Amino acid sequence: MLQDIPHAPVALVIFIITLATSFMAFRDSTLKNKLIFNPVLVSDRKEYYRLLTSGLIHGDQYHLIFNMLAYFFFAFKVEILIGHWQFAFLYIACLLIADIPTLIRQEGNIIYRTLGASGAISGVLMAFILFEPGAGMTFIIFPFFSFPAWLLGLGFLAYSFYATFSGRHSKINHDAHLWGALAGLVFTVILAPEAAQILVDYIGSAFE
Repeated sequence: MLQDIPHAPVALVIFIITLATSFMAFRDSTLKNKLIFNPVLVSDRKEYYRLLTSGLIHGDQYHLIFNMLAYFFFAFKVEILIGHWQFAFLYIACLLIADIPTLIRQEGNIIYRTLGASGAISGVLMAFILFEPGAGMTFIIFPFFSFPAWLLGLGFLAYSFYATFSGRHSKINHDAHLWGALAGLVFTVILAPEAAQILVDYIGSAFE
């Protein structure tokens, strides 16, 4: 992983900015409130910048660590695979799209707040899976077992879909996970069509 960092300057800049902004927001609640996503402030007051800035802050240190670990394991590799400006576009697009369904579903809810880079990171994860569908990945619940990346990706999408539409209330914004992941799949195929072919070839070889 470390050897990829010098070759992925965009991912490194996003990583540093997210860490720095999150730590500043931990200390300054006023800054946190200025950057956090709230559907009423976005739609009524036209503070659209919150769609982006909410992805630069996190609820606590554990939230930040979990997201940045996931980012560290996948983002630098994805930039190398997809290209520099392509990675920047992918990350920002996933970050924006991940919050739009929440904006619609929570319209008028003045007390609703959400934050974190999970939507964009979900998109980056899906991009990695398209390029490396057979890569071995571990899951936090089964840390001693390795699963093919495509299987974990499919499970992630299925769970996010269920959690989004099950009607259960949760502090976790599953909307962002689901739509960020789907945006990651779509934009990766648009930006790097060869990624889709890699997945098709992998699936085809599995049935030979």
